[in-house]
Amino acid sequence: MSQLTELGFYGLAGHTEDPHDLLGEAADAEELGLGSLFISERFNVKDAAVLTGAAGAASTTLGVATAATNITTRHLMVTATVATTAHRLTGGRFALGLGRGIGLLNGLYGLGEATSAQLADTVELLRRLWRGDVIVGHEGPAGHHSFLHQSSTFDEDIPVILCAMGERSLEFAGGVFDGVVLHTYFSDETLERSVAAVRRGADRAGRDPASVRVWSVLATVGDHLSEELRLRKTVGRLATYLQGYGDLMIRVNDWDPEPLSRFRSDPIVASTPGALDAVGTVEVLDHVAGLLPDEWLAAAATGTPEQCAAQVLAQFDHGPDSVILHGATPAELAPVVEAYRTIRPAGRFDSLSANPGRSTPT
Repeated sequence: MSQLTELGFYGLAGHTEDPHDLLGEAADAEELGLGSLFISERFNVKDAAVLTGAAGAASTTLGVATAATNITTRHLMVTATVATTAHRLTGGRFALGLGRGIGLLNGLYGLGEATSAQLADTVELLRRLWRGDVIVGHEGPAGHHSFLHQSSTFDEDIPVILCAMGERSLEFAGGVFDGVVLHTYFSDETLERSVAAVRRGADRAGRDPASVRVWSVLATVGDHLSEELRLRKTVGRLATYLQGYGDLMIRVNDWDPEPLSRFRSDPIVASTPGALDAVGTVEVLDHVAGLLPDEWLAAAATGTPEQCAAQVLAQFDHGPDSVILHGATPAELAPVVEAYRTIRPAGRFDSLSANPGRSTPT
């Protein structure tokens, strides 16, 4: 079965109690022919480095990427070592995906804000380490480093991805990173603006705009799933984003802020202890659905597997190179992927790399 290098999925999508499930998901994904497995990080049982190792060992063709871990949670040498280890473990299928983190949690944990300057400096240092450089007396946005070195034998080509939402961050990413992962619940217009911002940033930096691989992230929740699962993966997921960084979601999509105010002030939402997609009951999620505009929830692939597949393919009309089918396991995605194969344009994606951080094979 041919590999669909243009499609990816998130391992252990959302919340999990058993990270061992990732091994089965990786096997299912390879059987389906999905292209890449993305790993998000939560400070419970979803450590990105551990899960990356598991995914790399449990697969032979899947691209594997962190999407994302944060530069403020590990020493730079540790991050560099995670990447080189994963790179060699996977035979070059790994991409290091970074993000800024959630501002509120960063502050509570004392991690500080990851600025663009800090990210750019860190990426440059990582690339130098992977080339075998010895770095002495570095002073820059990434901090003071008296000595940094891995091995003089290294000449590792490891792509680096940024997970970003705002237009300035996306322009910045286009100038520095090898790839970009966008966000779920982007309208078609927002997706087009976001891709354009990445390409614009690459062009301004003197890079080939087509060399930066852009992944859209599309909630893919077919009606072959139970009603409760559909509620949790659509209403619950979007509501959880609104709980964490609703103002950013509103600004990026140019949505009316009034429904967000209504959502935040709702007594049922306010009294729910934790992320709505994890702890919200069906009754609570039904109530929340009535608070969210249809327009907001429409930015997803829903309906029959055939309708979902058509909506996945339509994403490419708005500029991204690849699509992450978000919020579902490979087993849950199987009918959609099978339907997608029947409408996939022959030859259109043949030049895409199996590594999620590269636009073309090396």
